[in-house]
Amino acid sequence: MTIEGENHCRTIGVALPIPEPYGSELQDWRRSFGDPLADAIPSHITLVPPTEIKDGSDHHYVQVQEHLAAVAASFPRFRVHLRGTATFMPVSPVVFVALAEGISACERLSMAIRTGPLPVELSFPYHPHVTVAHYLPDEAMRNAFKTLAGYEAVFDAIAFSLYEHGADGFWRRERDFHLAPDGDVLAERRGGERRLEAARRLTSGHPGVGARPDAPSGGDGGGDRPGARSRPE
Repeated sequence: MTIEGENHCRTIGVALPIPEPYGSELQDWRRSFGDPLADAIPSHITLVPPTEIKDGSDHHYVQVQEHLAAVAASFPRFRVHLRGTATFMPVSPVVFVALAEGISACERLSMAIRTGPLPVELSFPYHPHVTVAHYLPDEAMRNAFKTLAGYEAVFDAIAFSLYEHGADGFWRRERDFHLAPDGDVLAERRGGERRLEAARRLTSGHPGVGARPDAPSGGDGGGDRPGARSRPE
């Protein structure tokens, strides 16, 4: 997408796209829960939330893309294991599919990207996730939480993508940045399972979504990214 003008601002986000068939599958589930953002936001794991950058004489947008390419070229591919649901309630009305593997790799990748020409400060601690319901009635949130409680998918993250928010409220994937192909896929140490169990203990008995003794909870309250603008979090 190219728009002329020294003062034109564009809203971008950086995320790991969820590959097929899982991406469309999770988007279909989100639509079935009645989330109006399902068609506007492709399934993803946010690395950088919605951020405004200016198209000016300093060519900031070009610098950002060069920076993303450099980060991708130096970062190894890694495995992502999606499993079960969790929630950011009561901090934020979000139900998401959680990561059992790939958390630390996403954290490191997000930190590497949020440097140089893209020094984005986060409003909440970073917590990678895939949103499946956001700002819906309580019954719909409970339905999303319970329906996908047994969901599971495993894939290799081989690229992250630059997204741009359009005037029509839709987020579009503008460019992919492939991670370093050399060597084996990075299999991170098994920290994801312990972190999910810790979250379940902290929220034991919480009266919110999926109220039950083992109801898990997230920790960044950030909702869906890149998407806060349609109210894509």
